[in-house]
Amino acid sequence: MKHNSILTIASLLSILLMTLHLTSDTVHARFGTDEAGGSTLVLVPILVVWLYGTLLLAERRSGYLIMLVGSLFAAGMPVIHAMGAGGVFRGQIAKSSPAFLFVWTLHALGVTGLFSLILSARGLWSPQWGQSR
Repeated sequence: MKHNSILTIASLLSILLMTLHLTSDTVHARFGTDEAGGSTLVLVPILVVWLYGTLLLAERRSGYLIMLVGSLFAAGMPVIHAMGAGGVFRGQIAKSSPAFLFVWTLHALGVTGLFSLILSARGLWSPQWGQSR
């Protein structure tokens, strides 16, 4: 399988996991918080740009850059949740009803995000960008 195909699949999987995670954040948000009010909808255009870069700009430098930024976002999501006041390591998430799915999604998002980060960085630093066409 080609390097670009693997990166595309990993990036698409990260986008899917990110949407599942954002949905879970919205559904389990406390009443009156920003997440409960739908503030996660602000991320929809960002996910569209990430999807565009993944599918339509896959073998271009701009596509690699978009996937790199998206994968940084995905790989950082577990870290953000672990550091927060009600983070994974403080036991607050274990009290919510579908805690297993939420934590599994965070772990899978971190893995696919980090994998995509490595592949997109590898694609950006490929010697093909120094060659003239």
